[in-house]
Amino acid sequence: MGKEECKTMLDALNKVTACYRHLVIALGSTSDSQNLREELKKTRKKAQELAVANRTKLTSLLKDKTISKEDRAEYERLWVLFSSCMELLEVDMKRSLEIAQDFPLKVPTRHLIQTGMTGSTTTVAARAMSVQNMKYEADSNIDTADLRDLQAEITQVSQMMEEMEMKVQVAPWAVEAKQEAGAELKSNMSVGNSSVGVISICEEEPKEEEGGGGSRETGFASICAVIGFFVIVIVALVLGYLVVNM
Repeated sequence: MGKEECKTMLDALNKVTACYRHLVIALGSTSDSQNLREELKKTRKKAQELAVANRTKLTSLLKDKTISKEDRAEYERLWVLFSSCMELLEVDMKRSLEIAQDFPLKVPTRHLIQTGMTGSTTTVAARAMSVQNMKYEADSNIDTADLRDLQAEITQVSQMMEEMEMKVQVAPWAVEAKQEAGAELKSNMSVGNSSVGVISICEEEPKEEEGGGGSRETGFASICAVIGFFVIVIVALVLGYLVVNM
């Protein structure tokens, strides 16, 4: 029961973190707006709440000396995934702070970047918050108060990651994966660009063999041409010597 609960909580954190990254991409572009800034604020707070819940649950389980070796290995694997998710969240929060400082909404200092992205990000934010409709508040201090809060939250996330490393010492390189590398490419469910890439590689392999035969023939012809050139040079030198002595 504990493992399934941890997996569910970690999946929720992964979803919210991924949505937050998607929203950060729109910052500073023509899709940037007051609503986007509020969506970012609510999404990152939701991610931090889930992060605290994941940390508390996994920490208590990994400190339990009575769990089996198999369960411990699984919790350590989930801990590594959780730590990676937190690193990505911290990176995106720092990126959000930098871009928001460069592109203030109330007093614009530069033009928004035309990235080709259009439309609203409300659907993505609603998915992250697990709600049908997002509610927005007219925050006039979005360029000042929110950035101060974001800076403080970045510090909190960094401190939480340091505490995680001190409380639970799990070496990422010592955790074994549950599936082979590239297993998702071999799955029948993988029908995206990866499958197309595999097919194209398989189709090109015979061409490489044919190209190898052609290159050998080209190399032989080049050798013959070099030998013929030297023969002509030697004959010319001999004829020139005979003409001079005559």
